[in-house]
Amino acid sequence: MKAREPMARIATAIPVNGPYPPYRGGATVRAGFPRSPSAPGRDTAIAGWVADRMIILVMLLAVTATFTLSSAMLTNWKIHYLTAGGGFYEKFHPATGLTFLAFGLLLLRHGDPVGEIDRMFSRSKLILLYLGCWSFLLVQMFVLNRPFTVIIDTFLLPVVLCLVIWHLSPMQRKPLVWATHLTILLNVCLGYYEYFSGHRLIPLTLGDVLVVGEWRASALLGHPLTASGLVGGYILALVLRPALCPIPMLRTSLIAFCLGSLMAFGGRTALVTVLLVLGCVAAREVWLILRGKRVSLPTVIATLCLLFVAAAGIFAAFDLGIFDKMLLRFSSDKGSALARFATFNLLSHFDWHELILGPNPTRVNALQAQLGLNYGIENFWISCIVQFGLIHTILLTIGLIALFVEIIRRAHPAVWAIVLLILVIAASSVSFSSKNIQLAQFIILITLLLPRDPSGATPALRTASDKPIRIQR
Repeated sequence: MKAREPMARIATAIPVNGPYPPYRGGATVRAGFPRSPSAPGRDTAIAGWVADRMIILVMLLAVTATFTLSSAMLTNWKIHYLTAGGGFYEKFHPATGLTFLAFGLLLLRHGDPVGEIDRMFSRSKLILLYLGCWSFLLVQMFVLNRPFTVIIDTFLLPVVLCLVIWHLSPMQRKPLVWATHLTILLNVCLGYYEYFSGHRLIPLTLGDVLVVGEWRASALLGHPLTASGLVGGYILALVLRPALCPIPMLRTSLIAFCLGSLMAFGGRTALVTVLLVLGCVAAREVWLILRGKRVSLPTVIATLCLLFVAAAGIFAAFDLGIFDKMLLRFSSDKGSALARFATFNLLSHFDWHELILGPNPTRVNALQAQLGLNYGIENFWISCIVQFGLIHTILLTIGLIALFVEIIRRAHPAVWAIVLLILVIAASSVSFSSKNIQLAQFIILITLLLPRDPSGATPALRTASDKPIRIQR
């Protein structure tokens, strides 16, 4: 009996149903089996999964609509987007409605919209500065009883796109990245078709005015300058971030294919800017090679072959007269340069009071017709001064600088080339001063194709069972 007493004490010390004491020198024993998740927790997880899929689907539609539904197409479909009349809902671009729907789903994804907004702006404080500057413009629209949908599509849509895309994981962005590639390449193919066939898919319109006798292609983007600017930005992204297309031959083919389409779209500003940036990149590579950069022999051979093929193709295209129309744009621009001089002359017709607070729109329209500026004021800042006044133009510029500082902080260094292209386009065309989604197109291009590469990631070690172990720092 005495021998059995210690065993009895041990048996009573260890409960039948646990929890069991840890074994010294070994792993801790779990106190029972893992419990199945409760019904409320499981329902919350399912609701979050469904919300994520809905956000991706809606954003996929928004990105596709941004690159395929132009104002000219909406006008051709009898939708009063730019023209007078129609319902209130017709004044917003479809991409705007889809983006705001995705933003609303993002706020409700975890059932805490206030907390989600707080988390958004705590990581992007400069966005608050942009929205503050934009709100002054909105107040002016209401006070002067002017249409405010102009500043919704042009200036509010881009920042909402940023907020939604930044809160998607890299895996969730992949369908949007593919949609961006495919829609841009679709527009390039349609641009070639319109240029060589002479048949325009969508009539070119400026407001309710039909433009005839224009040879430049516009594809689904509505205007040749919009198309050339977007394709130019896409070319710069492919050149400066090779990870977009890791296969060198395919990436080179895409760059050449898109670069040739700039001749079809006829945008001189985008073409010259892209060629200058490409020249700077090539000069930098040559300089690095002269300084001792190692280059493999197959790369040198492939580069020389490509240069000879490109030179032969360019000479053949010149001989066939394919680029004649584009070259005539440089020698005879049909009064485009005179229109830019008239743009600067326009400001001299207003006094300081009108320039500070914004002149009367009726008087502005009369002066534009008198100076031959029927197609618009081809400078973003001058057009904003004429529309909104000097004070609101300064506030809007400050807000845009804050927005792009936030974008550049989250983007690949190649974004600087896109920003340069945007500045050149803004200084030489109507661009973002009218009601359009061109700025939103560039924002999608930057946020989806040029995100900042993950750096400073904690290295992973692997055990004998090939399971990664993270080092805690």
